Amino acid sequence: MIEVKNSILKKVYRKREPWARKYDFGNLLVIGGSKQYSGSPAFNALAALRAGVDLVTIVAPERAANIIASFTPDLIAYPLEGDYLSKKHLPELLRFTQNKTAAVTGGGLCREREILETVIEYLKNIDIPCVIDADAIHALALDKAVVKNKKFVITPHSYEFKMLSGIEVSTNLSERIKAIKMAAEGLKTTILLKGHVDVISDGKKTALNRTGSPYMTKGGCGDTLAGICGAILARGIDTFTAACASAYINGKAGEIAGKKLGESLTATDLINSIPEVIR
Repeated sequence: MIEVKNSILKKVYRKREPWARKYDFGNLLVIGGSKQYSGSPAFNALAALRAGVDLVTIVAPERAANIIASFTPDLIAYPLEGDYLSKKHLPELLRFTQNKTAAVTGGGLCREREILETVIEYLKNIDIPCVIDADAIHALALDKAVVKNKKFVITPHSYEFKMLSGIEVSTNLSERIKAIKMAAEGLKTTILLKGHVDVISDGKKTALNRTGSPYMTKGGCGDTLAGICGAILARGIDTFTAACASAYINGKAGEIAGKKLGESLTATDLINSIPEVIR
């Protein structure tokens, strides 16, 4: 059993060469959002930028993309026609994927059947690393085989893990370790089960991350994790290491923000604490 420590950051953040240039440290695509939800993909992208990725492009339904574009000039947001993701958008999604080094999908998409089927078709047609989070995990319930032997990281909380695996886990850590390892081995993928202690497994190696704060129940603190993981995958880091490092960074940033702000912590506060963790 591996205990994730701050030393894992040295595997991700190596000294930059003076002649480093844009795209050397990743070009990330975020797919998410809907008529109702614009925050999730924005949190993905902002956390990814703070975690060091060079560029993030968000592709989202029109209303979400337009709202996100107004947040900060750091964000690139491309609007898809309509209120929700649909199969007609697949050519655009695949076009935007062509020059990317990793992707994040799921945040704020909603769970209508066509949305979930579109996610599955997208995942079948990509060969870059991808973080599968939130509503995209519900999509996997339609076709679990899509993740096998691809460089994907699935980031469920307990309920999403039940949707994916059929296994309802309690807070018993031994039970969670056994369930995650078995599911990761069966799906041939990397799973990061979020909780008071995060459990990460690729079916062969299993790790525990103990950073975090009970104040991280606020909406958006899972979206930040997915964005950080996407940023690390975009650098070319393997899925297991990326999952471990992102769990550590997200949890530690939550700890720092939680100590300062307590009940008033927001996902934005967590994002603003990421530089302190990396430093």
